[in-house]
This record gives sequence, structure tokens and C-alpha cells, in this order.
Amino acid sequence: MGLDEEEFSHLMGKISSTVILSLNDIWSPGSDTERLCIGESIESPRSLNPDSSIEKEEIRRVIKKAINELPEKEKKVLVLYYYENLTLREIGQILDVTESRISQLHTKAVIRLKAKLTSQRKGIF
Repeated sequence: MGLDEEEFSHLMGKISSTVILSLNDIWSPGSDTERLCIGESIESPRSLNPDSSIEKEEIRRVIKKAINELPEKEKKVLVLYYYENLTLREIGQILDVTESRISQLHTKAVIRLKAKLTSQRKGIF
């Protein structure tokens, strides 16, 4: 499976407009006195800012606590819906109630969570 001449020309056109740089090259992002190594200006997506990772962990903790304080049926609905990716109909079959009842339980759970998280937000976030 080879390239025809038109595809080859198209790819060569794309390649010819690229520039290869070393991560050790120096560049000036703003003023002439400010100089950075290109490698130093690239943030690794794997290295999260410690503050943001602590904040995310705290948010998870607060949400987990708020979910655990919900009535048992509402908690089950949230877990089955958001973590098990089941539909409201499937959850209704599992819990032996109607789909509209599951919708009501879901709505109640979300309202309770919002209220709990809003009241806790002022002291935590």
C-alpha cells in the first residue's frame, strides 16, 4: 500500500512547514532580558500542582462524606447511575420501583447534595 504522487506532495507540504527545536534552545517570551529554556516552559501534564491535587482530594472527601450521609435508597440511586452507568429504568428494575420513582429519588439526592456542599463550601473551599 503506497502513496500516490498527490498524497506524497500533500504530506511533503505539511512536513516542510514544520520546525524542529531542541528543548535546550533559549527563547525570549517577553522582554529582551527575560530568557527561558524551551524545556523549562513546558509543563508536564502528569505533574500536577500540589495545591490543586490537595484541593481535588479535599473535594472528593467532602463529596464522599455528603453522599454517605444520604438516605440509603438515594445513595444507591447515585451509585448505580453515576458509577455503574445504569439507566433510570435499569435502576428501577434492580430496586423494584418505577422509573419515575427513581427519577424522584435522583432529584432528591442531587438537591440534598447541593445543599450539603453549598453549606460546607464556605468553610472548605
